[in-house]
Amino acid sequence: MSSSTTPVPEAPPEADRRRWFALAIVMTAAFMDLVDVTIVNIAIPSIQRDAGATYSQIQWITAGYALAFAAGLITGGRLGDIHGRKRLFLIGITGFTVASALCGFAVNPEMLVASRILQGGMAALMVPQVLSIVHATFPAHERGKVFGLFGMIVGLGAVSGPLLGALLTEWNILGLEWRPIFLINLPVGIVGLVLGRKFITESKAPKALKLDLVGVVLVTLGMLMLVYPLTRGRELDWPAWGFVMMGGSVVVFGALIAYEKWKTAKDGSPLVELSLFKVKSFAAGIAVQTVFGVVMGVFFLVWTMYMQAGLGWSELRAGLTGVPFSIAVSVAAGLSVQKLVPRFGRKVLQTGALTMAAGLLVYIWEADRYGAGITSWQMALPLVVMGLGMGLIVAPLTDAVLSEVPREHAGSASGLINTVQQMGTALGLGLVSVVFFGVIDERVPRSRIPAEFTAGFQNALWWVAGVLVIIFLLMFALPAKPKQHVEGGAEAPPADAVPRKEPALTP
Repeated sequence: MSSSTTPVPEAPPEADRRRWFALAIVMTAAFMDLVDVTIVNIAIPSIQRDAGATYSQIQWITAGYALAFAAGLITGGRLGDIHGRKRLFLIGITGFTVASALCGFAVNPEMLVASRILQGGMAALMVPQVLSIVHATFPAHERGKVFGLFGMIVGLGAVSGPLLGALLTEWNILGLEWRPIFLINLPVGIVGLVLGRKFITESKAPKALKLDLVGVVLVTLGMLMLVYPLTRGRELDWPAWGFVMMGGSVVVFGALIAYEKWKTAKDGSPLVELSLFKVKSFAAGIAVQTVFGVVMGVFFLVWTMYMQAGLGWSELRAGLTGVPFSIAVSVAAGLSVQKLVPRFGRKVLQTGALTMAAGLLVYIWEADRYGAGITSWQMALPLVVMGLGMGLIVAPLTDAVLSEVPREHAGSASGLINTVQQMGTALGLGLVSVVFFGVIDERVPRSRIPAEFTAGFQNALWWVAGVLVIIFLLMFALPAKPKQHVEGGAEAPPADAVPRKEPALTP
């Protein structure tokens, strides 16, 4: 995820067995971040009941993390290149652990929201270092195995996050309700910090670019001006200043583009490498990643609220209901990268978008057909179909987007892709107030709540299905077959495993 385009130092001798300890440490940190994203969604109704959080605060508990994470990803990668990846990793995991403690001991919803924003910012320092450390620690011929392990960790995080969140909330350990979902990070973070200091080898980019602070400020400001009014608008009856802020965000993003052009001409160290957008497949891919992030942001929060706040299901039942979805994502992701994309190219990704849309349509029909009496097993079919579709997209998408990007810009491009996806997620979480909460009448009698939430759920899913059709059309601008793939199919490296400038580091 590092945004630098400078070479990563070659790996130390294979005889150094410490590299496997280092791998376990950074993978554990990556797992902690992945679980933390999914674990919170399942506990949201418990947070709402116990802490008295409003719908707007609930959105910010998730959107605040995603926004801070998105805004800091490129910066975190650049800081690692400049000051040392081990150093930034240790700072990030320390901050993430402290922020987790603040979340766990939050005395009110406002403190929880602020702590989640801090947690996202610290994750942005920690996560970009993971694969950079792998590049600097392992010889090229071992990285295929390492990236395979990383893919397993991603799948495991997707499956275990909701289940772990459900169990910790359901058990109500020491009467702490939802708080253990954050406090569980404390022992993991402390062990990671202690062992990381001992086993991770420091590495830097030899001629790292300067940090573009103005670019960081403009990106963050633009996103806040866009997402904040969307999140608070419904609650405040859509005030005029909200529309002014959203319009102003366009001006800020325009200023960002102008400044980045000037920064490139001045010293060649912009936050965003604008020349990448001259590559048609990359420009289209950035659009796809952003819009796909919106899909994820809307669906997962709405889905959780529908099952728990609407249907009255327990955290454990909701967590178990999502298991078929997670398994389907993992299975389809493995097949798409190893077997399907090398043979069929972008058609696999387009099939994934249409398959996800089909699963959503089945879900809409079932929600209408069965109403409040819908069961977990009845949800299994649309969730499996959706999971298969998502798996066909998520694994090969970044590889397809990067396939025509010049090698010297691969690092910057990879960081930008991850950033816009997180920004899309934050935007999607903001849109939930429009497509879901905007449909629900909170003043109805309790007996009407399931019907209200079902209507909101269906409305949100229609929007998501429509966005997936747009994604399908945008994918026509992706290359027919990514250049990294040859007929017969070498497995593509994971999204963030893109080689930096030095050819010898190509997995």
